[in-house]
Amino acid sequence: MASSPAVLDQVSARLDALVARMREETAGYGPDAAAFVTAAEATLRGGKRLRARFCHAGWASVAGLTGSRAEPETLWEACAALEVFQSAALVHDDLIDNSDTRRGRPSAHRALEASHLGLGWSGSAVDFGRASAVLLGDLLVAWSDDLLELGISSSPHADAVRSEYARMRRDVTIGQYLDITEESAWIVNDDDDHAQRALRVVSLKAARYSVEQPLLIGAAIAGADARQQAALRGFGHPLGMAFQLRDDVLGVFGDESVTGKPAGDDLREGKRTLLIAWTRQALAPQGRRLVDELLGDPQLTADQIASLQAIIRESGALTRMEQLIEEYAASGEAALQDAPLDADALELLRALARDATQRTA
Repeated sequence: MASSPAVLDQVSARLDALVARMREETAGYGPDAAAFVTAAEATLRGGKRLRARFCHAGWASVAGLTGSRAEPETLWEACAALEVFQSAALVHDDLIDNSDTRRGRPSAHRALEASHLGLGWSGSAVDFGRASAVLLGDLLVAWSDDLLELGISSSPHADAVRSEYARMRRDVTIGQYLDITEESAWIVNDDDDHAQRALRVVSLKAARYSVEQPLLIGAAIAGADARQQAALRGFGHPLGMAFQLRDDVLGVFGDESVTGKPAGDDLREGKRTLLIAWTRQALAPQGRRLVDELLGDPQLTADQIASLQAIIRESGALTRMEQLIEEYAASGEAALQDAPLDADALELLRALARDATQRTA
């Protein structure tokens, strides 16, 4: 069974091959198109490759029971396709959130904006960067589809893989819409409903495509039966919830030198996360008004960020989040008990669960 470094090497090789193929296919399109392909390539660098690792683990948890230890090419193409889709989602997410950085580098729309300025082109560099980022995300989605279809073309389980992948794409798009909706709709919704609405966003936008669907795609490649699928769903969805809730905590309290994004970025972006919903629930009306006035201000100072962080801590919301993360992780672990999955792969799944929930970036 492949280790994480081996998975990373395999995925990197497929991504390199993809970019080389795209460069060859677009060689006659001129220098601007070549620069666009380079921009797409830049988004594929770095990251934890968790989706690829979960996809591999999903395959191993089923394939191991049949005695199969040789990872098929279909698996590696699917792992790489998931990482390309992740890059597409991040390009669009950063654009929507007006984020300036990603993984310690300029976000895609900011990099494209800088390119416009550097070349001395006419018109608004900001508008160019934003419009180009929309197209860049679309291009990456197309690359992701190309990789997946190439990989499963000869697989006997192609329909099952394709179905899971399509569901993932649909859910994350709706989840992203609900996320931006919540930033506006919260004001007309009952305060007591905010937490449940935030959890629905977490489920659709993050939990399914970050953990659950990659597991199921890998398992589908190995020919998983209904019981195996159910066990992996029972593990993957709560773990995906815990993964995103950890991300939400880091979006407020993370160390910029570790996360690659400014401290308190989610506060400047006005994210209506579960952390914020629980904070507001615990506050008197005056405290809620203060949070609402500050949240979403892109010019928040370090002192204002620190003030909001203190309010969140003192409200008890951070403690509740940590407890819920632990509960979700425990729920995922419970789903693995007596699951009809390979014993060695179960240890791999548990290690991934720790990486997803006990992280600082």
